[in-house]
Amino acid sequence: MREWVFDCWNVVMNYEKNPLRHIPDLHARHMIMQILAWIWCIVFSMYIGSFFVFGISAIAHVMLLGAIAVTVGTFETAKRAPGVFEFKKGYHTPSRGRAVYVDGERVELPKGDSGGEHD
Repeated sequence: MREWVFDCWNVVMNYEKNPLRHIPDLHARHMIMQILAWIWCIVFSMYIGSFFVFGISAIAHVMLLGAIAVTVGTFETAKRAPGVFEFKKGYHTPSRGRAVYVDGERVELPKGDSGGEHD
């Protein structure tokens, strides 16, 4: 029984096993899965007879499928282009600016300073 449930889940939710695997664009696959999730949310809420159920179900589906898509996208990027995750040498965060503010005024950092307060 457990194996049957697992196989049924994979046929629907696993993008490598369901018919959506033939769509090469990951974003298109994700969008189609979102639309299908919304359709099932609507059907379920109409069956139950409550639009409150639709709201909860829709939010849960968007969060679940969104998290799956971000995870798969991150894993694929790490596999195909790991250099995307490398930071510039001398910086602790990719968004660190080259200035600090002291008493409300912008003070530029020296050329060789990495800008870290713990250096």
